[in-house]
Amino acid sequence: MSHPIFDLTGRTAIVTGSGRGLGRAIAHGLSEAGANLVLCARTPGSARSVAEEIAARGGRAIGLEIDCAERDQCDRLVDAALERFGRLDILVCNHGIGLSKPAEATTPAEWTEMLRVNLTGYFFAAQAAARPMLAQGKGAIVMNSSNGSFIGFPGLTAYGASKGGVDQLVRQLAVEWGERGIRVNAINPGWTENLMAHRNPQAVDEEKEAEIRRMTPLRRRGRAEELVGPVIFLASDASSFVTGLCLSVDGGWFVF
Repeated sequence: MSHPIFDLTGRTAIVTGSGRGLGRAIAHGLSEAGANLVLCARTPGSARSVAEEIAARGGRAIGLEIDCAERDQCDRLVDAALERFGRLDILVCNHGIGLSKPAEATTPAEWTEMLRVNLTGYFFAAQAAARPMLAQGKGAIVMNSSNGSFIGFPGLTAYGASKGGVDQLVRQLAVEWGERGIRVNAINPGWTENLMAHRNPQAVDEEKEAEIRRMTPLRRRGRAEELVGPVIFLASDASSFVTGLCLSVDGGWFVF
C-alpha cells in the first residue's frame, strides 16, 4: 500500500499530450494513485484509447481531442473535467513537439510553431485550469520541461528556448498563484527511451548512445515509467511545501 501523502483518491487530473509515450505512462500512474483522469491529445482517438485502457483496469478516465495551443479548447478541456468529475485538482502539461535543426536554418514557421505548442499551449492550459483551482483555493500544476532548458545543445535552439520559457513560466506562476493555494512545478527529463519509440532500431546512432551513457552517471537512458514517480510527488501532498521547482530527472546527467 502506498503512503497516504501520495494518495490521489478523489482528485481529478488533466494530462495533456497523453495519447502515447510519457503522457500515457503518467496517466496510468496517476490513475493507479487514485486520481480520476481527463486525457487529451491532438491525434484523433489516441487519448480515448488510453482512457479505455485505464477504464479496463478499473480506473475512471475520459479522452478528448484537444489542441492546447488554442485557448478556447483549453477551456473546453477544463469544462469537461468539471462536468464529468465535478472538480479539478491537478494539471500535468505534457504535450509538445521537438525540432533538431541548426539555428541558422530554422524557419520562422518552425520557430513560431515550437513556441506556440511548447510554451503558449502550457500557459493557456494553466490559465484555464487555474479558474477552478483558484476558486477552490488549492491545486497542483506540473509541467514537463527538459534538461535542455538548463544548458545548450547543438541543433536544439528553438526547442531549448521553448523549454527555458517553460521553466520561467513555472517560477512566475508559482509566485503569482502560491498565496492562493496553487503550486506550480516542473520535471526536467534527460535522455529517455521514449524519445526513440518510433525509430528504426537499425538506425540508432551507437556512437551517440555510447556518449549518452558515458555522460549519464546511471549509465543509461531513462524509461518513461521512471518519470511517473516525480510527477506523482509534485502532484500530491508529498510536495505540499514545494513550488517553483524545476526538478532534473535525468540520471544525473546535468550534474556530471
